[in-house]
Amino acid sequence: MLHRVRTYATLVAILAAVSVTPAQQPDAVAYRLSFGDRAHRLMDVAVTFPRVPAGPLRLRMSRSSPGRYALHEFAKNVLDVRASDGAGKPLPVTRPDPDGWEVSGHDGTVRVTYRVFGDRVDGTYLGIDATHAHINMPAAMLWARGFEDRASTISFERPTGTAWRVATQLLPGPDEMTYSAPNLAYLMDSPTEVGEFSLETFSIGNGATGPTFRIAMHHDGTASELAAFKGDVEKIVREARNVFGTYPAYEGERYTFIADFLPWASGDGMEHRNSTVLTSPSSLRNNRVGLLDTVSHEFFHSWNVERIRPRSLEPFNFEQANMSGELWLGEGFTSYYGPLVLRRAGLTTPADFVAEMGETINTLVVSPGRQLRSPKEMSEMAVFVDAAAAIDRTSFDNTYISYYTWGSGIALGLDLTLRTRTDGRVTLDHFMRELWAKHGAPGGRAPGIVDRPYTMDDLKSALGSVSGDEAFARDFFRRYIEGRELVDYEGLLARAGIRLQKIAAGRPSAGALQLVDSASGVRVAASTPFGSPAYEAGLDRDDVIVSLAGARVGSVAEWTQLLEARKPGETVPLVFRRRTSAITGALRVIEDPRVQAILVEQAGQTASPAQRTFREAWLTGRNGVEAAGQVHR
Repeated sequence: MLHRVRTYATLVAILAAVSVTPAQQPDAVAYRLSFGDRAHRLMDVAVTFPRVPAGPLRLRMSRSSPGRYALHEFAKNVLDVRASDGAGKPLPVTRPDPDGWEVSGHDGTVRVTYRVFGDRVDGTYLGIDATHAHINMPAAMLWARGFEDRASTISFERPTGTAWRVATQLLPGPDEMTYSAPNLAYLMDSPTEVGEFSLETFSIGNGATGPTFRIAMHHDGTASELAAFKGDVEKIVREARNVFGTYPAYEGERYTFIADFLPWASGDGMEHRNSTVLTSPSSLRNNRVGLLDTVSHEFFHSWNVERIRPRSLEPFNFEQANMSGELWLGEGFTSYYGPLVLRRAGLTTPADFVAEMGETINTLVVSPGRQLRSPKEMSEMAVFVDAAAAIDRTSFDNTYISYYTWGSGIALGLDLTLRTRTDGRVTLDHFMRELWAKHGAPGGRAPGIVDRPYTMDDLKSALGSVSGDEAFARDFFRRYIEGRELVDYEGLLARAGIRLQKIAAGRPSAGALQLVDSASGVRVAASTPFGSPAYEAGLDRDDVIVSLAGARVGSVAEWTQLLEARKPGETVPLVFRRRTSAITGALRVIEDPRVQAILVEQAGQTASPAQRTFREAWLTGRNGVEAAGQVHR
């Protein structure tokens, strides 16, 4: 596998050296971005489309963005669209639909100018202000149908009196403010920070050559804080490689972390082919581990999703929602490896990692949505829940579990199952390397294109291959991915000297209710969990609790006190008010179902030598990568 990846990287370098650059291509689309009205959150864009075929030029604004699965309707922030021909003659612009414009009567060249508003610093939108431009390309760039395979040049105009520079995965051009993209897919997948940011770099060998990693950070911290952060990121970057044995063939042999850690930023992380966006209102000073967790997750995506990619997302459709039934793997397995890589890199403790896995298991154990949809079906819900907002209320509290969470639980269960079945000889790392060899490492015909995306059957085949048992692979998918079962977490964790136990054994519960004090009384603020005692008693969102077991309930604190006076198994009367009606129900109290995972040492016990060996191999990753002869330390 390592030899194949090196060969591909060499081929990419050769092709880059001998090919004509986008600036030299006569049909390349040329963008120019300027920031003369940045104080009012506006960016000016001028774009020239050469060699336009006869007929209208059909301009589009994306509705979706790489790494996102719901629609975002970026056209809402575009204004003042104008067009002219090659001689400067104004051309008529029509609006056939909300996301498109058409330009007719051209002479083979169409020049378009427009303005776009942006006031959100995250991984999806556009953020412009007096200090910088934080650009997600689908939120900023008009493009034309039929031009998807054309190259483009992108020039950034430095505002007068500033020292703004550019951080991006776009390919370098003739000067420090000019870049290029080989096709639309690569352009739209290339977030860009323009401003006066701090820059740290480091290089890591990857065979004969190695990529350069850059951290471009806009923050209010100190240089020493950034230098320490760089050291931690380097540990993550090194450790993530050990899962796969090699880095991807990053175009330009570099990978860029674009970070905006500012009080006015929104918390987010967004993966891209050769870069990632990291945004947070917190700082390196007060949230180092939280920010590193995002780094670990997003960097793992440079293998998983960016190159090990489901067919349902390749090619990416910028005009429609992209529905995938495999996000339990693309996002969920990444959510498992993010904290695992942190642990293996020595940036968190075993107890930290185990606690996080316990939270994942607890969600799966108590969430009612597991009764209604499988992980595959939860993945397909991403088009409705992935940063998408709705005015109408939904039942998602009862019917949905995040594919991040359920996928992480599947990864945990599969990793421990493979280790248990083979006495540690086969692990989830081997499964990921199998996917890399078959679907990621072979690359694509052009940057930003994946030629061998996988299907669900491909995943079953890969699991059958690494486990040596196709029947096991089929059964695992049937029960835990296409079905709704959970693996035996308690038994699997016990092999590693980890206890799965009730958080509050013997404590009474009515279910995971969200209650708030209000002028009218104790109000239920969210849907009651399906199948919970409160649900069975008839209680639901916006109901106001009047009494429990005959005692009046005047506050959330009183509700808690009255409930804790009961014993699991008791049934007591419950009175609540729904709009204008008073309703009496019967509440059957149960034991608090929540669980947590802890090391046996935290319970005052001693792990056996076998448990310590199993745990050490798992939480260091040494057995899996050493077996493949690909350890890098």
